[in-house]
Amino acid sequence: MPPNSSTPPGQERLQKVLASAGVGSRRASEELIARGKVIVDGRVARLGDKVNPETAEIYVNGERVVADTRLVYIAMNKPRGVVSTMADERGREALADYLGSVEQRVYHVGRLDADSEGLLLLTNDGQLAHKLMHPSYEVPKTYLAEVAGPMSRAASRRLLAGVELEDGPVRADSFKIVDTLGRTAQVEIVLHEGRKHVVRRLLEEVGHPVSRLIRTAIGPIKLGDLKVGRTRRLSATEVASLFRAVED
Repeated sequence: MPPNSSTPPGQERLQKVLASAGVGSRRASEELIARGKVIVDGRVARLGDKVNPETAEIYVNGERVVADTRLVYIAMNKPRGVVSTMADERGREALADYLGSVEQRVYHVGRLDADSEGLLLLTNDGQLAHKLMHPSYEVPKTYLAEVAGPMSRAASRRLLAGVELEDGPVRADSFKIVDTLGRTAQVEIVLHEGRKHVVRRLLEEVGHPVSRLIRTAIGPIKLGDLKVGRTRRLSATEVASLFRAVED
């Protein structure tokens, strides 16, 4: 084979990279390239292009495609009583106890206190994790809370208008009462704040302390029917939606 026809180390044909990333078959990927639907590192890709899947920034139809097979994105339904750390020096149950066969070293995106449960994201994509946690990107988190009830409309209005806490003001992005059962109410609250215990502190400040707290969504990613203590890999579509949520 002539020297100039060889593939540089670490580089592969673009259609093969797209197929491996789940975009479609190699033939379908070639058609996307030919139609100008694939952008690599800021330019329209062409048939015959070769890329390094570990470093290339690839978009297909405007959606980010992660081709680096070393990167993993995991959703977990954290049980109550589990601490939001990979390992606990005090011997308490931690996140790593639930990751099973995940070979990569991953980190949790944000936290849930030990008494809270629900959706956590784990990844080894440090750049995306930083953006998801940074307040400037305002990625919303949705919670289902069981609180002392019944809840008045005045309390609801305060949550939406803003409440002064000891570390500054905070307000709910949205709020609704889901159900009322005697002296207990179920409410849904959406915040993009990441301060410690902010949901519990906010609801207690308006007179409705929390007895149970479940995070049901982080941005576009939903907890859905994922069972308590279980994990699942995010789909390529879900990963793309996370990148879209933190676009500059």
